[in-house]
This record gives sequence, structure tokens and C-alpha cells, in this order.
Amino acid sequence: MIKLKPMDEREITHSHILVVDDEEDYCHLVKTVLEPEGFRITTITDGEKALKAIPKLKPDLVILDVNMPKVDGYEVCRKIREELPESVKYVPIIMLTVRRRMTDKVKGLDIGADDYITKQFCPQELVMRVKSLLKRA
Repeated sequence: MIKLKPMDEREITHSHILVVDDEEDYCHLVKTVLEPEGFRITTITDGEKALKAIPKLKPDLVILDVNMPKVDGYEVCRKIREELPESVKYVPIIMLTVRRRMTDKVKGLDIGADDYITKQFCPQELVMRVKSLLKRA
């Protein structure tokens, strides 16, 4: 049996995070919150482009909006889990969206998201949830 060594704080804060949101203001906001914590941030404003880029980028975590044109966040999440290569299939995913209904949250978690945060979020909460998921990944 292989025993995985948990990431230490230094490894966590040097992780690469992909933010996928069609609203550039939210991409900038998330970047502004996470970069001072030491995270490397890449932003993409389109679900289709994100699906093409993820196998190349191999991010340590994906923050994903739901409401996007062409390919929405639910579909991006589903395709990551079901269609992308093994090297990225299990990347932690946080849905960050304006959709607040319980049915939306359940759908996001059911298709494979690891966490679900609604917009108008607390910056410290986002940082802690990112760190928590990276520790477990």
C-alpha cells in the first residue's frame, strides 16, 4: 500500500490554481485574494478553453464558475472527472458561483466538485478552503 505524504504549508502555498470565470472582474478578485498567499494563478474566461488547457497546465486546483457561455461550469466539471486524462481527472474543484439554491449546490457536488462557494464570498474563507483542499489532495 502506498502511503501519501501530506503537503506541507510551503508546498501548498506554491500551488498552481486555475480560475475559470467569464467575468474578468471575478478572475481579478480571486487572483488578488490568492496571490498574496503565495499561490500561482492562471485565469481563463471560457469553459471550452479551460478544458483544452487543463491537461497542459496540470493545475493543483481549479476554481470554476457555473454561469459561462458555450460550456458551463457544471459541464466543465463533469468533463474533467469523466473525460480528461488521469493526470488531471482528480484535481480538486471549487465551484464559485452566484447560484445559491440548494439544488444548484447539490448538482455541483454530485457531478464531482469538491466544494461549492457562492459569490460575495469572504476572502479569508476562500483562502482556507483552498488550503484545506490542497492539504487533502
